[in-house]
Amino acid sequence: MREHYSIGDLARRTGLPVRTIRFYSDAGLLPPTDRSSANHRRYDVAAVARLDLIRTLRELGLDLGAIRRVLAEELSVAQAAAAHADALDVQIRILRLRRAVLRAVARRGSDPKELEFMHRVVQLSEDERHRLINDFIDKTFGGLEANDDFVELLRSMRPYLPDEPTTAQVDAWIELAELVQDEDFIASVRRMAAHQAAERADGGRMGLHHELTIKVRDRVTAAIAAGVDPASPAASEVLDEVVARYAETFQTSDSAAYRAKLLTRLRTANEPRTERYVHLIDIINDWPVPPPLAPVFEWLITALEERPAI
Repeated sequence: MREHYSIGDLARRTGLPVRTIRFYSDAGLLPPTDRSSANHRRYDVAAVARLDLIRTLRELGLDLGAIRRVLAEELSVAQAAAAHADALDVQIRILRLRRAVLRAVARRGSDPKELEFMHRVVQLSEDERHRLINDFIDKTFGGLEANDDFVELLRSMRPYLPDEPTTAQVDAWIELAELVQDEDFIASVRRMAAHQAAERADGGRMGLHHELTIKVRDRVTAAIAAGVDPASPAASEVLDEVVARYAETFQTSDSAAYRAKLLTRLRTANEPRTERYVHLIDIINDWPVPPPLAPVFEWLITALEERPAI
């Protein structure tokens, strides 16, 4: 076996192009072992093994700087592999985000302006995402004596887009970012907040009333599933029960005046985009998405319009 090889020999032995081997040699990664009488570079068996290592590390994606440190024994192969794996994790996350944006663009038929917006909002940091939500809450509830418990609940419901989000989570974040910057939606939620503030000023009992919401939702949902038309006489029993629950919770009694007040409250609260806002955060955070309230509100509104008095 020959002890020294030319660049052409190395190319035939390894399958690498001559120009690639020459580049590695010129870059100092593969210094020649010796020179021929004609001053041509010659390489020994150790250089062949060195070249195999260089090729493997390059195929794995390591840059020349990292390879140089491995060859100089400043960095072990294991350390270089770990560092490169970490770098790949970052690249993979970025690529997944880009893929999700491109798929969303393809589905929506987005124009260049929307594409730019979608790309920008996906790149926001977690602090920037939370700031976007807080700005929305400040705009809608700022300066109003609204339901403090509800405002605090909204502030606590922050979107935590994971490092490796699903396409659905990215889609939800893009939609949420659009929603909280929609001036019409902001105005609609502010009207709801102003209504809450007026009720509070009038001595209304504030709070979240989760138990009431669940019981009303379940009762009305059952009626809808049973095919009870809210405009029919069959709806009276359900409506009376629901109004009684509301009246008990808010420490009043069922009456024509209270039904009119409840009808106004339900009409004000019946903003599908508000519920969509909550559901989008549920999707982003991978929380269970509860059954929708919009059909419940619509059923109750129709029933109250048909029976304004007991």
